[in-house]
Amino acid sequence: MTGTPAPIETDALVIGAGPVGLFQAFQLGLLEISCHIVDALPAAGGQCVQLYGDKPIYDIPGIPETSGRSLAASLLQQVAPLAPQFHFGSQVSTLERQADRRLLIGTSTGTAFLAKTIFIAGGVGAFVPKRIALEGIQQFEGKRLFYHPESLDRFDGQSVVVNGGDDAALATAIALVGTARHVTLLHRRDGFQADEALVGRMHALVAEGALQFAVGQPAAFDGEVLQISTPDAQTVALPLDALIACLGISPRLGPIADWGLDLVRKQIPVDTERFQTREAGVFAVGDINTYPGKKKLIVYGFHGPRSRHGPQRPSCFRARRCRCSRPRAHACITCWAWAEAAPSFYWCQVAHGHRDVALPAPAPGRVRRRETARADAWRARRR
Repeated sequence: MTGTPAPIETDALVIGAGPVGLFQAFQLGLLEISCHIVDALPAAGGQCVQLYGDKPIYDIPGIPETSGRSLAASLLQQVAPLAPQFHFGSQVSTLERQADRRLLIGTSTGTAFLAKTIFIAGGVGAFVPKRIALEGIQQFEGKRLFYHPESLDRFDGQSVVVNGGDDAALATAIALVGTARHVTLLHRRDGFQADEALVGRMHALVAEGALQFAVGQPAAFDGEVLQISTPDAQTVALPLDALIACLGISPRLGPIADWGLDLVRKQIPVDTERFQTREAGVFAVGDINTYPGKKKLIVYGFHGPRSRHGPQRPSCFRARRCRCSRPRAHACITCWAWAEAAPSFYWCQVAHGHRDVALPAPAPGRVRRRETARADAWRARRR
């Protein structure tokens, strides 16, 4: 009997594979913190690629001019040596705190993650395809109905109708010519919001008879025949093997809105010291977070929880300066286990079972005794 697959255990889970999510994964990799990246889209790039992939961007430090597509490609190249694990076409759904204080995250594809920290880099929300508004049509999704399919190989030799009038729809219809048995492009009008070169190529294929074009809107679908309503109030039947809908995408915050993060105008409030939300171990970066003085600029996503006060340390830690020759000593305020390391690592190995880091033994002598006495005094005041 096959049971539910075990969750993927990771130090950090990044939600969103846009520029901010990719840069967050890069910073985590530099700190030797393993991470997985989840995104609802079939590829990395997020809002930058989907909304202004080819438009110029001028406010990236050190880069006079770039585009959303080029920026995403550069960030992917930057993070590649650190080998984060990508999970595309998957939207986060549930969040549960476990007994060991780790976070269990469920997704729309059934994959689950067990993470010590979560970084929400979802921009304005998860970009999900716009659906065809017909009653009962959802039952055919993944069988006869497909939204923005990642691969077109499965449609070889089939009769396919592509519904839409943007770049994605025209590019899909053109790509299917020569592999599918019959291709029809369906759009509600005879004008397109697409690149002129794509429109010209589409018209050329229609003139050659390699591609059919129909003007109208879906009226009914039974899995085998698509009924469309034409502008002159006629109903036309289009037999098909597969219906591909490329009607654009829209951002939705989705289940994150139900995680109890006290949203303000669909944004997540964070503290400006660590960019942590009200939920310990959950951090928000980029357009999805809000704090006093926040501006809607892409560059604001490239700073945040990466400094020595950032989320690389568990929330139980409070940094304390040691008077000895070592640069910094730290104590867990829950169990008072002292640790000494580079400023990037503040892991408690005694009470909370966080990541194993080889740390030198505590300093002996008067310095150690003095710091221990201060710790005892602080605990006494807490009582």
